[in-house]
Amino acid sequence: MKFFILPSLLLFWSISSGQIKSTSKEDVQHALQLKKKMAANSLVKHIKLESIGPSVMSGRVVDLDVNPNNPIEFYVAYASGGLWYTNNNGTSFSPIMDNSETQNIGDIAVHWETGTIWVGTGENNASRSSYAGVGILKSNDQGKTWENMGLEDAHHIGRILINNENPDEVVIGATGHLYSPNTERGIYKTIDGGKTWKRILFISDTAGIIDIAQAPDNFKILYASAWEKDRKAWDFLGSGNDSDIYKSNDGGSSWVRISNNGSGFPTGYGVGRIGLAVFDETTVYAFLDNQEHREKTEIPEKKSNELSKEDFESMSETDFLKLDDKKLNAFLKTNNFQEKYRAENVKQMIRSGVAKPIDITKYLENANTSLFNTPVIGAEVYRSNDGGKTWQKQNEDYIDGLLYSYGYYFGEIRVDPNDVNKVYLGGVPIIKSSDGGKTFTSISRENVHADHHALWVNPKMPGHLINGNDGGVNITYDDGAHWIKSNSPNVGQFYAINVDNQEPYHVYGGLQDNGVWEGPHNAEENSKWHQTGDYPWKSLMGGDGMQIEIDNRNHNTVYTGYQFGNYYRIDKNSGKRYYIQPKHELGEAPYRFNWQTPIQLSPHNQDILYFGSNKLHRSMNQGDDWEVISPDLTRGGKKGNVAYGTLTTISESPFAFGLLYAGSDDGLVHISKDGGSNWENISKNIDKVQTDAKLWVSRVVASKHKKERVYVCLNGYRWDDFTPYIFRSDDYGKSWSTLSTVIPTAAVNVIIEDPENENLLFAGTDNGLYVSFDQGLSWEVFQNGMPNVAVHDLVIQPEAKHLLVGTHGRSIYKADISVLQKMTPELLQKELVVFDINDIKHSKSWGNPPNTWAKANTPGLDITFYSPQPNSYEAVIKSDEGIIVSQTELKADKGFNILSYDLAFSETGQASYTKKKKTDLKAAKDGKTYLPKGKYTVQLKGKGNPSKVTFTID
Repeated sequence: MKFFILPSLLLFWSISSGQIKSTSKEDVQHALQLKKKMAANSLVKHIKLESIGPSVMSGRVVDLDVNPNNPIEFYVAYASGGLWYTNNNGTSFSPIMDNSETQNIGDIAVHWETGTIWVGTGENNASRSSYAGVGILKSNDQGKTWENMGLEDAHHIGRILINNENPDEVVIGATGHLYSPNTERGIYKTIDGGKTWKRILFISDTAGIIDIAQAPDNFKILYASAWEKDRKAWDFLGSGNDSDIYKSNDGGSSWVRISNNGSGFPTGYGVGRIGLAVFDETTVYAFLDNQEHREKTEIPEKKSNELSKEDFESMSETDFLKLDDKKLNAFLKTNNFQEKYRAENVKQMIRSGVAKPIDITKYLENANTSLFNTPVIGAEVYRSNDGGKTWQKQNEDYIDGLLYSYGYYFGEIRVDPNDVNKVYLGGVPIIKSSDGGKTFTSISRENVHADHHALWVNPKMPGHLINGNDGGVNITYDDGAHWIKSNSPNVGQFYAINVDNQEPYHVYGGLQDNGVWEGPHNAEENSKWHQTGDYPWKSLMGGDGMQIEIDNRNHNTVYTGYQFGNYYRIDKNSGKRYYIQPKHELGEAPYRFNWQTPIQLSPHNQDILYFGSNKLHRSMNQGDDWEVISPDLTRGGKKGNVAYGTLTTISESPFAFGLLYAGSDDGLVHISKDGGSNWENISKNIDKVQTDAKLWVSRVVASKHKKERVYVCLNGYRWDDFTPYIFRSDDYGKSWSTLSTVIPTAAVNVIIEDPENENLLFAGTDNGLYVSFDQGLSWEVFQNGMPNVAVHDLVIQPEAKHLLVGTHGRSIYKADISVLQKMTPELLQKELVVFDINDIKHSKSWGNPPNTWAKANTPGLDITFYSPQPNSYEAVIKSDEGIIVSQTELKADKGFNILSYDLAFSETGQASYTKKKKTDLKAAKDGKTYLPKGKYTVQLKGKGNPSKVTFTID
């Protein structure tokens, strides 16, 4: 690929005494090739992962592309769930990017006449889990194959525009790295279908292009919006001096900034994300997230008998003690102060000097207060009637209740092609204006998710809209009065999963902006529930779903919650919820809770719950009461609008009560061997460069097999460092071994031990799943049936011997790992290992459909075996009397292989069996003759010694 751009700079971030280097595009591309090779040679490439859903709550949609001549045909791009196609108006969808290098998408564009699809990988929203891409992908065969056309270091693509008159002419807006400066951002153009690119507009290494829009039927007139932003783990600045609007009159070959001083459009540091919509060659709309502070407004007069937290900021001790007890108690109860903080007690604390009146105000503040109480202008709509020379603000009042403080997360504006005054804005919720943006009404309804990121307005049928949001796809034909939900793809964005021990066992999961759900692991994902009204997965609560713990004595007691530590104990029988977040003491600094606050039920006593803020908390009575059992186990936090300096992961050893580990978002790992009385920093013993660099501790896991053993994963995603970091210690963290040197570059989110085989480990990264048979010295790609998607969590159901995989974009997968659990170092060296087969219940319905229209039920037997080298084998199935009932030859790969047998006689086998047994066998309606009840042997013969197993049909 040839580029007319400057080479990417080497980027270093100085943090304390360590340095973090953002991963180069060369390293990423090398990793993708390495992973492809590893997958082809993987020992487990034949072990299947099965998608078990759920689908109904969906995941975040970032873009739609609809066939203008046939609007029942369209593509849906999910932020981290790939690209899906429908030609039946969303009744069903097919994934068309499963064979690509990533599932992360920022924007798509389709040239419908030729069927060419362009995908800009890397989500354009700047969310906490907006994953980077691998460049620009192109398909000339409707998604069967994909070619990477370059811009690999752009990371996140804002918009793609194709010249419909010349599909080889494409203009792309790249937003650039999310967490670090880089130069591969701006506007790029190709005139040869992506063989070469020219960067036309570069603004700075922190400002990229978030949107591009063209005048209808005139590709020469283009508008683009630049967006300067700076995201860190502890802070997000979503505006800057380089956020502007640009215009091109020559199809993107040159650009001029048009949001100048005096144009009427805001300029300067407060200009945030800008969305664009063009009605004609002179009329254009801009949707601005204005981060300038609002002018002070008069505070509404409050009732004389009410107190507010601001009252205590400057209140003297004398005035506090004069407060009416009833009035003070009303305030304390309304604001959820702990029961011990009632008027009489608090006044005594003030008298004795333990607390001051201002502590009341501080008690109600937390690390996220500035995020939610930021007095910014927020959403604004501007319109130009002269091709962008001048702009007029349209909305007469503040558009409150749309962006809140999350302007960086939205920015889509659309204008009806047939009505210049009809405008739609996507935020929370989706709103519509019929007067050019002066006033708005909501068109969100009961089955439409709140957060909106994509909208297509039918130019030929007013009122027909297709909407993409955090909850999937909705379609309306009456301009938002009623909506159809089209959510059949399994594209849930899970943060955490867990399982219980009921029969059949249930899987629980917390999702990005879609709450916490529970469902049986064997539930079928189909549309039968539309008729029964009973979808097998049930919602436990809303918000951004987080971690889940289930009491192993009674699965009806569940602990879970939503972002920033808002957790509950739920009684599923009664439906009651009990809020259990630990509260700081009056006079103390508020606790800091991570977005994904960690919790754990003690393996020694299911009444004991651990809860992480910046300190570790323990409850001995299911969260009703709490004690702090640690000092601050972080580096102390940082100033910003995101909670930071928080615990991210906790683990208690199953060998000893009170043997505890805790990891933080700023790179610290601590151990306590005495239930929290004393703590030791053991992260200082890990590679100094990595720990000093304050990498996020994504997981700490106390071993189930050795008391002294512990595993740690570090994650550099929030520095654009995608290096995999996994460590193991066999001496309580005094020394560490690196386990991730052979894993292709991708940040690590989770590691888990198998409960039966101490050598068997599983690891989830931002781009897939791996398994190790030697405690992490070597790793195998484990993704048969699962695309390259972020894996956030893993859990093993020990009785079923199932691995559950929680992905952030493709819902949940399940794999039977029973044969993997049996692989010891000795078996890995054997010439051939055939694994035991489960017995089968005979059925007369085999091959016999119950009616003319039904499908026949057919049996199957999977014979799994391990071959240390590629080999040819003969498989012989014999009856208990030694009669060969079926046989076949097969070629095996190195590793685990599966021979699928349909339990039917071969033609010669049936003849031999009939002759020797002197009995007639009746063929089923599907033409096959199935084995009768009895005992059978499967023998595999290759170059070495044969191996056999038996099974029974009863």
